[in-house]
Amino acid sequence: MTDTAQPLAQRHVLWLVLSLVMVAAPHALRLPWWLIALFATLAAWRVYIGHVRIPLPNRWLLLLIVIAATAGVYLGYRTLFGRDAGVALLVAMLGLKLLETRSLRDAMLLIFLGYFLVITNFFYSQTMLTAFYLLASVWMITATMVGLHYARTEPPLRVQLRTAGVLLAQSAPLMLVLFVLFPRVPGPLWGMPQDASTGVSGLSDTMTPGSIANLILSDAVAFRVKFESEIPRAKDLYWRGPVLWDFDGRTWTAPRFLYGKPEFDPGGKPVRYEVTIEPHYKRWLFALDLPGRVPPRAHSGSDFQLLAFAPVNSRQRYDMVSYLNSTYGVRESRFALRRALALPDGFNPRSVELARSLRREFPDDKALIREVLRRFNTQGFSYTLSPPLLGTNSVDEFLFEVRSGFCEIYASSFAVLMRAAGIPTRIVTGYQGGEINPMGGYMIVRQAFAHAWNEVWIEGEGWKRVDPTAAVSPLRVESGIAAAAARSDPLPLLVRGDFALLRELQMTLDLFTNSWNQWVLGYTPERQRLLLAGVGMDDATWQKMAAALLIVTGAIVAVLAMLMLRRLNARVRDPVKIAYLRFCDKLRRKGLPRGPAEGPGDYARRIEQSRPDLTPAIAAITRLYVALRYGAQTGADRVSELRRLVRQFSA
Repeated sequence: MTDTAQPLAQRHVLWLVLSLVMVAAPHALRLPWWLIALFATLAAWRVYIGHVRIPLPNRWLLLLIVIAATAGVYLGYRTLFGRDAGVALLVAMLGLKLLETRSLRDAMLLIFLGYFLVITNFFYSQTMLTAFYLLASVWMITATMVGLHYARTEPPLRVQLRTAGVLLAQSAPLMLVLFVLFPRVPGPLWGMPQDASTGVSGLSDTMTPGSIANLILSDAVAFRVKFESEIPRAKDLYWRGPVLWDFDGRTWTAPRFLYGKPEFDPGGKPVRYEVTIEPHYKRWLFALDLPGRVPPRAHSGSDFQLLAFAPVNSRQRYDMVSYLNSTYGVRESRFALRRALALPDGFNPRSVELARSLRREFPDDKALIREVLRRFNTQGFSYTLSPPLLGTNSVDEFLFEVRSGFCEIYASSFAVLMRAAGIPTRIVTGYQGGEINPMGGYMIVRQAFAHAWNEVWIEGEGWKRVDPTAAVSPLRVESGIAAAAARSDPLPLLVRGDFALLRELQMTLDLFTNSWNQWVLGYTPERQRLLLAGVGMDDATWQKMAAALLIVTGAIVAVLAMLMLRRLNARVRDPVKIAYLRFCDKLRRKGLPRGPAEGPGDYARRIEQSRPDLTPAIAAITRLYVALRYGAQTGADRVSELRRLVRQFSA
């Protein structure tokens, strides 16, 4: 045991700094440069103080640094509250706490703050790799805490790490019970969307030239899909997202309200699948076109855009059914059709005139649609992920001058032409395609697969999907974005899949990631209720879960306590140990007690200095004890000899 008020040794300072740096390292990617420099300076300053043995800085200097750091955090984040500002302030205060750490008691406080800093990393990332890294950090912090309890001779690193590992292993059953039985709280780990959604990429409820093209630069996963049976063909993989109706001349926008209820006539066999969507902090959900059901806690309008009741701030999983050959919108309201024909005045006049001339030439709606698609296919239009910038009349510039663009400009131009020709049209954004992970048998849909297409309304037939991008680049729909993109286009390396080994490693990692998401991060209140219902707890109220948690936790603690007591009793029943303790007790009664952390050799040398007359007997007993206890000597005769020597010993 150690005195918590004793001064902190330099080796303890080094271990503390190393542990805190290890935990704070992931935050370096998010903190401002000056705060990283401040933390590094304060840590190095504390190590230098311990090395040269000079006094710690006075409190006035520390107070000035506190004020400066707090002001810097406030000026950088415009607040002292919230996730980002709170973490920045915590890192700064940890560095300052190092400069006033004098005793083991202060060091233990830093250890506990280090454990808390571990949790803050999960505010930003809850991936499997993050969990493993932070587990290693907790292991290092615990090993540091173990070292703090050795006042004189610190054990080797392997001993500290082994002891820390044993402590963590003993806590594993309790952690598992808490994970399974502790009442789950719906929603994300961090409850401030203005912080949590920072830096998240994904589709928007608006679309301007280049907006979807920017998503192609990201290989982040949008959602994963597990089909119950046969996977649909690539050209049928249209994942429906926000539906855009309103156009101001440059930007398309989804309406704030929806028309009526979704009505459709199913066509073909239903496609059943499960979607696991990543958090994107918007309300829309994704489903294979056309969704035949509405997920729980969501709703849909007549345009079949699925909207959750609350923003998707955490990973969600829902079962879906879709019909690939449905008929829908045959009885569309006149208000919706009027909205699907609206165009702003004064924009894209050349395109409007082209549409009117085509209408005069092709009075039939289907014939006009085919003609526009034919022109896209035969009149020098090209598909590129790096479209040029377009001005105010973006559709005019694209159709008559540039003729090179990405899916959003094709969908926008087609919609303008159709509306100007009197054909109701809307734009559907979402994703097209997906890549199969052969190891897990599920589909990955990435941000790079973002796409936009059109729906036109034909009298008597309802809404029909038209993809003008497919007329220009059929490979985009049939073989995916990687096949359609030019080698010079800035497509992510993982999406291109040029390297077979890299792709295999990627799929292996994604398999583990998906399993982690499904079984750990996807352990929602619904899954908890299903799991508990499977073991007989049908009505899993928080009172019942709390009672079960207490009972199971108590049972685990009792089992661990019994195992520890059994091990302790086994040590006490050791005849070698018992004989040596009797020897120590004889010396204690003569005023020569053994110190709590004093080894047999040190104890013998100290006694021999004060009682030289006992040297032969003490040396013989100690030498035999060490050989039996820590050496290779065994045998009942040697143990009997030790007992005899102790019995004959007299101080």
